[in-house]
Amino acid sequence: MKTLEVYDPAMCCATGVCGPEVDPALVAFAADLKWVAEQGITVRRYNLGQEPQAFAANPAVVREMEAGMDRLPIIAVDGHIVSTGIHLSRDQLAAKLGLAGGGAAAPAAGSCCPPKQGCC
Repeated sequence: MKTLEVYDPAMCCATGVCGPEVDPALVAFAADLKWVAEQGITVRRYNLGQEPQAFAANPAVVREMEAGMDRLPIIAVDGHIVSTGIHLSRDQLAAKLGLAGGGAAAPAAGSCCPPKQGCC
C-alpha cells in the first residue's frame, strides 16, 4: 500500500480549512486528499505549527526547509519527495500515485460539498 505524506506550513488548524476566511485551494486540497484515501492510499498530513517533530524526523524535509520555507508544502510518496511549494491538484496526485485518473472534480471553490447535497 502506498503512503502519501503532506508537510504543510504552519496553519491555524490541521488542514487550514478553518477561520473566517478559508482559502478555497485548501478546501479543494482537503477534498482531494479524502479522495486519495478512498482509493486505498494511506494519507498522513503534518502541520508545522502543530507537529514540528514530524518535520524534524525526516532529513529530506529538513533539507528542503533549509533551502527556504517557500518549499512548503512538501509532498512525499512512499518517503520520496515528489513536489514542493504547491498543493497538487487531484489529477496531479493521481499521476504521482499511479492512480487511474483523478475522478470527479473537487468541490467548487468556496464550497465544502458537491452542489445540492445540503451538507454545508
